[in-house]
Amino acid sequence: MIRVLVVDDSAFVRQALSRMLGAAPDIEVVGTAVDGKDGWEKALDLRPDVVTLDVKMPRMDGLEALRRIMADCPTAVLLLSSQTKEGAEVTLRGLELGAMDFVDKSRVQGHMNLLSLSEELQAKVRALASVPRARLQAVTAVRETGLKTLPAQHAARAQIVVIGTSTGGPPALQAIIPRLPEALPCAVLVVQHMPVGFTRSLAERLDGRSVVPVREAADGDPVVRGSVLVAPAGRHMKIRRRGQETRVWLDDEPRSALHRPSVDVLMASVARAYGEHAMGIVLTGMGSDGVEGLRAIRDAGGMTLAESEETCVIYGMPKAAIEAGVVDRSVPLTRVADEILSAV
Repeated sequence: MIRVLVVDDSAFVRQALSRMLGAAPDIEVVGTAVDGKDGWEKALDLRPDVVTLDVKMPRMDGLEALRRIMADCPTAVLLLSSQTKEGAEVTLRGLELGAMDFVDKSRVQGHMNLLSLSEELQAKVRALASVPRARLQAVTAVRETGLKTLPAQHAARAQIVVIGTSTGGPPALQAIIPRLPEALPCAVLVVQHMPVGFTRSLAERLDGRSVVPVREAADGDPVVRGSVLVAPAGRHMKIRRRGQETRVWLDDEPRSALHRPSVDVLMASVARAYGEHAMGIVLTGMGSDGVEGLRAIRDAGGMTLAESEETCVIYGMPKAAIEAGVVDRSVPLTRVADEILSAV
């Protein structure tokens, strides 16, 4: 049985979350808390498997409660946030401090689609409960200083790199993108599974810590070496290449894709345009998005990489790709930036 502590200053939200989680036969809500201080104290007392934590609360906010929980009794934390710019920034800070994932709290206010949120909430709680305690500290605490290039293991140099990730992705990207040099001789495209309203803040945070420019992609943006484009949430990102010019193309097809943006969709587009000069990477995350994309890049002669289990928050997407036989190499997160430099 997965034991969950619900922390939120709204009585309505506490009741709604408790009902949604309690409806699952394998999940038990062992307690609720009305603010951060109450949540921190109950986390120490109850030792739950997962804490759902509101980020904005009186007396002690979610970030301070998160800091104390991770310091005193490291626990898998699922943040509740909002789509506002402030909410997105606070959420990303929480992920850097050790929270593993988040859900959009605006869907728990007033009239909402409880069925879809309930399924998402239960799935994320189950995934977080499965994470070994040893991996509950912030991924950003694991850093290496300096860069080292590795021996090239591929005949063609990569001209474009696609990184796909989901749960645990923002801190993982923080461990990669800021380590790329200003004179990076390739373009980097990123798909991070996130609700609408969060990817722009993610791009801005990465940009503020990197020497390569990082921004949320817009339809028609040029794809140029030495830059990083983050796919906007809610749209599929693809590329069109005409001669020496490559541009971003955003649309909603295929609508049947489980995720929008989809790692598979972008990687397939890049494989068609760049062939053996493409590199595909999957990092931590739930599910199997990226398997078919990596297959397309590999079949076109390009390079494929997956984050190894030892550093993944959720060893889902990389595991699915490795088991499908579409990964050339599996390396820990601290080696990914070096692998990119070696490939380009």
